[in-house]
Amino acid sequence: MSPRFERLYSPVVSSELAAELGGTGEPIQWERLTARECESLLENVDSVLLPLGATEQHGPHLGLCVDGEIAHHVCLGVSALTGVPVVPPLVYGVSGSHGTLPGTLTLRPETMIAMLEDITDSLYALGVRQFVFVNAHTWNAGPMEVAADKLRVKYDDVRVRCIFYVTCYPGPEVDGRVTYGRGLMHANYFETSLMLHIDPEVVHMDRAESLEDRDTFWDYRTDQVSRSGVWGRDVEQATEENGAREMERCIRTTAKAVAAAIAEPWPTPR
Repeated sequence: MSPRFERLYSPVVSSELAAELGGTGEPIQWERLTARECESLLENVDSVLLPLGATEQHGPHLGLCVDGEIAHHVCLGVSALTGVPVVPPLVYGVSGSHGTLPGTLTLRPETMIAMLEDITDSLYALGVRQFVFVNAHTWNAGPMEVAADKLRVKYDDVRVRCIFYVTCYPGPEVDGRVTYGRGLMHANYFETSLMLHIDPEVVHMDRAESLEDRDTFWDYRTDQVSRSGVWGRDVEQATEENGAREMERCIRTTAKAVAAAIAEPWPTPR
């Protein structure tokens, strides 16, 4: 186990829980396997985790890598606990809704759908039959669901599920400090806390700004509601301790759900 992985995951990835859920305590990173190792792995495992993020502005205080790093970090922890391999993250997202705010790279929704189709077709040809898309960027959700629907329609022996990295524990328990966030919640107290834990080198708390969220019927481009790119209050109060606590719950609850999912029997039509 690398020193960085041990520092971040050892409090979360206990050997007892890994043994219970099917993992070894070490993540399986697809791109680090040899071709023969991959072939051997797929003789016993037919599931993968696919992290989806974005490369986009996250206010004046966070790096552009936030969504990709969070999704990948959660998937690595889940892999260590369950033994389900993680394929390389898709770090470009559907991010056009950030408008003129600088730094953002974006895909068209149609491009993301096509990329997910190509990736999953490749994996299917290798023997993968269960796909878990783990998302960390709100506007990826539509293309993800379309790609998932096309996948389950195309193949009779495939199961696919799209989740957010916080899907597997109750939303009201998330300490996000946002009342009316919906899809606009961005670079806020929650994300900042997570990044202070995962990768503090890309967090600049001396530049942190907050924006009191407000209720609206419509969802807007980020640059239509926020000059800084931030949506959420109390950003300056974010802490590494809160990030570690929230991330542990994300990983543990997602790992338990994934372990149960890959063992779930197929339904019998009635």
